[in-house]
Amino acid sequence: MKDLSESELAVLNEQVVSCERCARLREYCREIGEKKRRAYLGWEYWAKPVPSFGPAGARVLLLGLAPGAHGSNRTGRPFTGDGSGGFLYPLLYEAGFASQPAAVSREDGMRLVDVRITSVVRCAPPGNKPLLDELANCAPYLDAEVAAMRRLRVIVCLGRVAFDGFVAHLVRTGQITKRRELLFGHGVEYQLSDGRWLLGCYHPSLQNTNTGKLTAPMMLRVFTRARELAGLSD
Repeated sequence: MKDLSESELAVLNEQVVSCERCARLREYCREIGEKKRRAYLGWEYWAKPVPSFGPAGARVLLLGLAPGAHGSNRTGRPFTGDGSGGFLYPLLYEAGFASQPAAVSREDGMRLVDVRITSVVRCAPPGNKPLLDELANCAPYLDAEVAAMRRLRVIVCLGRVAFDGFVAHLVRTGQITKRRELLFGHGVEYQLSDGRWLLGCYHPSLQNTNTGKLTAPMMLRVFTRARELAGLSD
């Protein structure tokens, strides 16, 4: 029998998938799904808002920016099927958060352990740049997700936009009154008033990984630290 968190988050995922709040994003996702990329002509693109992935009882939440046009928007699962995911999932596997290193589709058998993955915007945005009103439209989903994750201890934000989005969540939900000293940087960590931890990590975009701004050891150290802070260390 599902516990309350599982039920709440299952309903929330259904609400996300059926969301039509942002006309620009919905039109863009559908258009990408119709045109497709040559390498994926045989795919039926997901082309809908992307639901979160991972167990309701996770102690760690991994927060990204938005689905990739030919990654998550194609496969329907966060960081699955593109270069960012190709970098991310092997490290999640090495850190003990994932059952396997390769993520290619929703049917590949991947399971996450003690980590849940979501994003501040659930639809792929043109140029990977959501507008302010689109960020605002998606904000209630993040608020509801965090509230339902009752075992949550650590939030790892991938990139500045995700970090800023979580800080905005803290302000919006009355957990802090203003941003204060919560500044993004790779490897930063802040303990929040309720004892949870907020960590920053560069986003595993190809721009960051191909230039060496983010390396595998750098990201693995963040994941290892997240395990320690969440009480998951062996």
